[in-house]
Amino acid sequence: MVDSLDIADVARRTGLTSRALRFYEARGLLQPLRSASGRRHFGPAELERVHQIVTLKRAGLTLAQIGQLARRGTVDLSTLVDAQIAAVAKQAQALAETRALLLCVKSRVERSEPIDVASFCSLIQSGDFAMTNQTETETWKQIADRYMTEEAKADFAAVPPDMYEVYDQPDYAEKWRDLGSRIKAVLPLDPASDAALAYTREWFALLAPFSAIATPAMWNSTRAMYDHMDDWKAEDGTDPGFDLDVWQFVQAATLLAIEAKKDIGPVPSFLLNENPKNSGEK
Repeated sequence: MVDSLDIADVARRTGLTSRALRFYEARGLLQPLRSASGRRHFGPAELERVHQIVTLKRAGLTLAQIGQLARRGTVDLSTLVDAQIAAVAKQAQALAETRALLLCVKSRVERSEPIDVASFCSLIQSGDFAMTNQTETETWKQIADRYMTEEAKADFAAVPPDMYEVYDQPDYAEKWRDLGSRIKAVLPLDPASDAALAYTREWFALLAPFSAIATPAMWNSTRAMYDHMDDWKAEDGTDPGFDLDVWQFVQAATLLAIEAKKDIGPVPSFLLNENPKNSGEK
């Protein structure tokens, strides 16, 4: 294509990885051109969009906020800046309150005065949310380490942190719980049925952020982890939003859909190629 760059060239010019560019595409932030063979190409408009994403992230916007701006088509800079100032002010106020509490507690400790229950509870509550999130993240890491190969760990480590922003959004976890509960409610269900195909498409639509960045090692290790979820769900108290019955049903429905060359949505090409009966075409 004339006046266009392939994904490797864009990665070199912007400092982003090809995986990051594919992730932004999966989030709907980019729409690269496609050659007849399906290769991604970035024209001037697409390249400018990449630079906008980098700039907006540097300004502190999340990928979700950038996506909202992209869908609106125009950017109200005043409103955007006001929103960011409000967010920073809120964070600053919370930090100021925590600092004041810590200074108060420190002063009492230094004077050998007892700390009253109200002050102590307030201190705990101020850090409760962050501690909860940190503990949950650490629990998932410990579970994953049981099943991740060294290659998978290296691949996960190479993924830019902003690619995981979608997983931190409360509504994302809720969507998995909703889908998991709806599938559970209709089981047993023929995995080759049209209803099963519809659920499978929903599954892979939700999984799109991971599918966009997953390597075979990442995918297979994650699949092994969920194949053994009964070994860790009760023990660690974690909830992926679905149980083993739902997981096994989706795996069966996926395999049958791929064998039948049915479109199940955005999936890695290597997943389609795992099945020798499939040509790899969506």
